[in-house]
Amino acid sequence: MQKPVLVVLAAGMGSRYGGMKQLDPVGPAGQLIIDYSIYDARRAGFEKVIFIIRKENEADFRAAIGDRLSHLMEVGYAFQALEDLPAPYTVPAGRTKPFGTGQAVLSARSLIEGPFAVINSDDYYGPQAFQAVYDHLSTHTDGARYQYCMVGYQLQNTVTENGSVSRGVCQVGPDGMLQSATERTRIVQRDGLIQYADGDSWVTLPGSTTVSMGLWGLGASFLAEAEARFSRFLAEELPQNPLKCEYFLPSVISQLIAEDKAQLKVLHSADKWYGVTYREDKPGVVAALAALTRQGLYPAQF
Repeated sequence: MQKPVLVVLAAGMGSRYGGMKQLDPVGPAGQLIIDYSIYDARRAGFEKVIFIIRKENEADFRAAIGDRLSHLMEVGYAFQALEDLPAPYTVPAGRTKPFGTGQAVLSARSLIEGPFAVINSDDYYGPQAFQAVYDHLSTHTDGARYQYCMVGYQLQNTVTENGSVSRGVCQVGPDGMLQSATERTRIVQRDGLIQYADGDSWVTLPGSTTVSMGLWGLGASFLAEAEARFSRFLAEELPQNPLKCEYFLPSVISQLIAEDKAQLKVLHSADKWYGVTYREDKPGVVAALAALTRQGLYPAQF
């Protein structure tokens, strides 16, 4: 069985944050958020990381992250390109935004041959999550159904006071398997409640709701399925929303579960999420990581 690899989604330019937030130091010795993920992933057992970035950011990203981390893990790169579409589709006139996390993961399809974990570059997940995903990927192989996993967090531990966030809202069965994951792109804290926008209405979610923070454990089978389904997505969505439709990774997983082609184990974490979705988030993240360092969870320098 091939060892799991780590795939890091880092193609976003941080438009809401106001800059390339992946390169903004938050640790006591100038560490980036991705440094903590790589540190946790390496001690969990991952030995290779593939960064998915935009080609125009390659030089800056290599200098600030990839080259610096290459002594800890083998580093590879894949480039998410707006034009990476199945024939006969082309980029709609006026569109500048790539097609979402599904397209991003597909950009690494030539570099992945076995199980892999997917994370976001600007989220802190905690060591427990990486260990759980690595252990699952190392001990489960596809059989009659694909064997995937994800780490679920409590929604109340994953929101910010500084704006909206996107989360995969999960339905989990009594057997601990994911039944579905629905991407909600405008989750906010309003008047003491956690709500998401549904058209012109706001829907309240319990704080204990299990959500995905984008930490998935998948197999090479997922890449084949996502590639095959991309054309269907474009045929359905481009006519309705050519400039903004997105091919979400959780949506592909939900389809596979609904068709009984895959089952996905939800691995729960009680850790609090830290991230810099907005520039106003940074002071809180800096304070939290300093506290974790004082508690001994991380060395001051690494």
